[in-house]
Amino acid sequence: MAAQAGTLYVVATPIGNLQDISPRALDVLRSVSLIAAEDTRHSARLLQHFGIQTATTACHDHNERDKSVQLVERLLQGQDLALISDAGTPLISDPGFHLVRQAREAGIRVSPIPGPSALIAALSGAGLPSDRFAFEGFLPAKAHGRRQRLQALLNEERTWMVYEAPHRLLECLEDMHEVLGPSRQVVLCRELTKTFETLHGAPLAELVEWVRNDPDQQRGEAVLVVEGAQPRSGDDINPEALRILETLLEELPLKQAAALAARITGEKKNRLYQIALEKGAGK
Repeated sequence: MAAQAGTLYVVATPIGNLQDISPRALDVLRSVSLIAAEDTRHSARLLQHFGIQTATTACHDHNERDKSVQLVERLLQGQDLALISDAGTPLISDPGFHLVRQAREAGIRVSPIPGPSALIAALSGAGLPSDRFAFEGFLPAKAHGRRQRLQALLNEERTWMVYEAPHRLLECLEDMHEVLGPSRQVVLCRELTKTFETLHGAPLAELVEWVRNDPDQQRGEAVLVVEGAQPRSGDDINPEALRILETLLEELPLKQAAALAARITGEKKNRLYQIALEKGAGK
């Protein structure tokens, strides 16, 4: 008779303050057969602190696809396993997606054990609208890619958030200032739950200077919570659509440029045509 499959527990762990771990999370970590950890050396300190002696195995970005096959086999044999990341909730800009997906595809029960998340902690303390929000993970490390992503987010009306590494924080804020403008409100949430926790919000022009002039603010992991763009009225045109229209007008007749710009941007062709006329195109 085949063994009943085990359960994969997705366990949130502290992002700084060890007291934030839940009693249920501790019970699970003690009771499972194996803990799949992003970095076993890092997680060893947490487990030792709470006297947890459960065996661990590494499951990270570089081995997750292959390791998931082995872990699913153990689950199918009836073993319960736990998945943890270095800090916070697994899969939120951390490894675990492939394992959870393979487990679910194999019919294995997946049980999330909720708890700390830098994303939710930052949102709860930022004081920006939170009824609808978007999470963009880490922006591209290189400036060109980062600015392209920011340009795509320029007109996002929901509050949105990114994670950023300390050595790129100032560059990221400078690019935000360039793309989003000086008055966009951004809240820097740094070292959440730790000794030097900081939540500081300001228009980008002020926030860039504040971080530039205080090297201490360029240390530790950060979450940036960004105010959404102001909703556009029916008569407003996306600035990117105007830029595309102007570029096309340099090479194409007015009617053709307006039609192509409308197809690219989703704006109304007649509105773009009228704007081009007002700018003197076709004369």
